[in-house]
Amino acid sequence: QGGNNAGHTVVVDGKEYDFHLFPSGIINPKAISFIGKRILEFQISKLYRLAQLKSCFSLCLLTGLKDWEKRLIISDRAHIVFDFHQAVDGLQEVQRQAQEGKNIGTTKKGIGPTYSSKAARTGLRICDLLSDFDEFSSRFKNLAQQYKSMFPTLEIDIEGQLKKLKGYAEKIRPMVRDGVYFMYEALHGSPKKILVEGANAALLDIDFGTYPFVTSSNCTVGGVCTGLGVPPQHVGDVYGVVKAYTTRVGIGAFPTEQINEIGDLLQSRGHEWGVTTGRKRRCGWLDLVILKYAHMINGFTALALTKLDILDVLDEIKIGVAYKLGGKRIPYFP
Repeated sequence: QGGNNAGHTVVVDGKEYDFHLFPSGIINPKAISFIGKRILEFQISKLYRLAQLKSCFSLCLLTGLKDWEKRLIISDRAHIVFDFHQAVDGLQEVQRQAQEGKNIGTTKKGIGPTYSSKAARTGLRICDLLSDFDEFSSRFKNLAQQYKSMFPTLEIDIEGQLKKLKGYAEKIRPMVRDGVYFMYEALHGSPKKILVEGANAALLDIDFGTYPFVTSSNCTVGGVCTGLGVPPQHVGDVYGVVKAYTTRVGIGAFPTEQINEIGDLLQSRGHEWGVTTGRKRRCGWLDLVILKYAHMINGFTALALTKLDILDVLDEIKIGVAYKLGGKRIPYFP
């Protein structure tokens, strides 16, 4: 699902759900939902902070999802986003704006800083939280001090955070499994239908997207293997999901964007608001160049074309078919 920097709006039987951490399959009482290790943006507090009506737990209470905790499994390899990761995310955006005159437009959910901790090998995972808490506390304090030295204005209630984390640990312990073994059993046991759901778009991939205006993970199909420990030969059909027009939240390249009445119409008719940020989505004509580029990387078996009806009121529909670079038409995404 990608973590709470991304959101999915799902409508089932007339009820609307906004998911950030839960896989959409949590609605189905017959499905087991698994949060893999690629979901390092997993925030324990989101499951149990009842004061926030948008948190997963309270959302389930409000919408009548029953026994969700009995069909949710969390990988022990999932990294944890701490409150100071989120605070640092905001401070870094302020720095970029001051130094470069522009920011990346992150959701300020702490995703980038958490990936930085992971790459620096100072991050902490669910397995750390559930094993030796004294060792976890020591490493947590070291990580917090590292960030405080980089950002002197950063305030961290270390003891208060550790107390909360200890409480969360016992609540989620029954849900945690060895993710690699869980997936191996699922693939090699009795026949099952396995659907892997990704969040964020191909053009937001850290390696293949419109860098640096991207997310911090691989949200292309390779993330199935690296995120779940699934061997490539087990990946079957790959479904790309594309709107009949192109949208983007935040800044970054957008050649077919319509900053005019067409863009306004697509935005209003399509209800194009970011599920996580509430920001208006930028809208424009369908860009076949980036769609083909996404296909080069992902190898789609089929495309699910959505929101075609939003274009019903238009007499003329335009589609981006090629890019020019230096006045010459090019066959690739530059």
